[in-house]
Amino acid sequence: MTLMSDGSSFAAGKAALEAGRWVEARAAFEAVLAERESAEAAAGLGAALWWLGESAAGVTHGSRAYALFRRDGDLAGAVQAAVWLGITYKADFANFAAANGWLGRAERLLGDTAPGALHGWVRVARAYRMADLDRAAALTGEAAELARAAGDADLELTALAQLGLIQVGQGQNAAGFALIDEAMAAALAGERSSLDTVVYACCDMLNACELASDAERAAQWCRVADEFVDTYGCPFLYAECRILYGGVLSAKGRWDDAEEALRTGLRITEGTSPGLHTRALTRLAGLRVRQGRLEDAGRLLDRVTEGGEEEAEAAVSIAALMLARGDATGASQRLLQRLADLAEHRAHLGTALDLLVDAHLARGDTEAAHAAAARLAALAGAADSPRLDALATAAGGRTGAARGEAGAPLRIQEALAAWTRLDLPFEAARARYDLGRALPASERNAAIDHLRRSLDGFEQLGAALDADRAAAALRALGVPARTGARGAGLLTDRERQVLALLAEGLSNPEIAERLHVSRKTAAHHVSHILTKLGLRNRTEAAAYAATAGT
Repeated sequence: MTLMSDGSSFAAGKAALEAGRWVEARAAFEAVLAERESAEAAAGLGAALWWLGESAAGVTHGSRAYALFRRDGDLAGAVQAAVWLGITYKADFANFAAANGWLGRAERLLGDTAPGALHGWVRVARAYRMADLDRAAALTGEAAELARAAGDADLELTALAQLGLIQVGQGQNAAGFALIDEAMAAALAGERSSLDTVVYACCDMLNACELASDAERAAQWCRVADEFVDTYGCPFLYAECRILYGGVLSAKGRWDDAEEALRTGLRITEGTSPGLHTRALTRLAGLRVRQGRLEDAGRLLDRVTEGGEEEAEAAVSIAALMLARGDATGASQRLLQRLADLAEHRAHLGTALDLLVDAHLARGDTEAAHAAAARLAALAGAADSPRLDALATAAGGRTGAARGEAGAPLRIQEALAAWTRLDLPFEAARARYDLGRALPASERNAAIDHLRRSLDGFEQLGAALDADRAAAALRALGVPARTGARGAGLLTDRERQVLALLAEGLSNPEIAERLHVSRKTAAHHVSHILTKLGLRNRTEAAAYAATAGT
């Protein structure tokens, strides 16, 4: 959106907005609007608020900007405001009625004007999350052509990323990811005039990786985006993207960051987007199960199921919780009931089949586990997904070990190598645990080594229940499981940092400032530390840190 004004406050706001200084931009635009109504200032304030995670307030000011652009007879400003509102209503609130209303208005305003970049933006917004993928591809392709004719790099890169996502949705993974990778590279390199273009490309990348079960690609691009994050803030700003980003962070073992992303997704979608809110609750519950915080996971999933039948993804998290609580029969029954619902999503289906293998093994039904593992192998064979390949290999190794197959340890070792390549630490620690238990007595030293490294991995992540299982397996071999202060290994890296700051006597606000996190996040870290270590207050935590040498 082209912003023009003679006011010094407006000029400061515009410069701050272009530089990604969102708090400064908000203050400047608020100063302008306190003096007079301005379409450009309202639009700028809406954009700044959106970047700061205040989507509802951003939409309020974006809507006001549209009305003021119309009052001033600024066709381009009004159309751009309507397009921004249409995309935001879809992505942050899953409100397709409001989105379609705004896009319909933009189309009517353009009327019979000559096709140009504005028409391309409307086409991109129309196609965004459209269920009819063929129609979406046609509209997005037209937008890309209009972008090239107009020399609009932002529109072109946005269209390329979106077309790539659509092609992945159509099963054309290679072609789709080629477009997404191109758009991501150019957008992050600065071949655009708007920072929003990075957001569009990043969110389409995450969605495509989710569809293709390609966590490795998502993690690679997230690492490339770290420099952008350090300068401008998180580009995974739409509610859906924050939730997907939280899933990627969880898989990569960055559990503190994952929780922050998922909690932000919960806040944005509270009371505005039930579907996305449920997805955020479900994924946070899944993280809680991995952490061994089963009561917390249960409370989150109770909120998911308050309205009746849970979605298929939630059913997987509920089954994981049931299995963690020891109800293998209930978990297997729930999974078997929902496998058909998961058929259209390979990632969730793969996870469900992997859980089903474990549920059957926990029940002692090795033949049912073998059948589930075979189905997972068939799913992996039909997809181009290293994660599914590793899941299938690991499941085959576990079932083989239960059936007494001599080659089972080798399969688990292959899975461990795959998880290590993919840099998925929880799965790697789990594979080490399985390998330590599967190796024959003649390889006792190797088994102990794998179990010790598994225990270290689980403790570094903060996976309490799995750490306890690995410790029990070591004790069964007559080996001391832990040598340090009990509980210290269950803290995440960030929690250890917070514990050290508690030892210095810092308050929550001071910890938040030191670590560049919100006060609420600092308070969550302190609470988690006290819970994990069984301490009553900050004084005990400081004393513990001094004793443990943290």
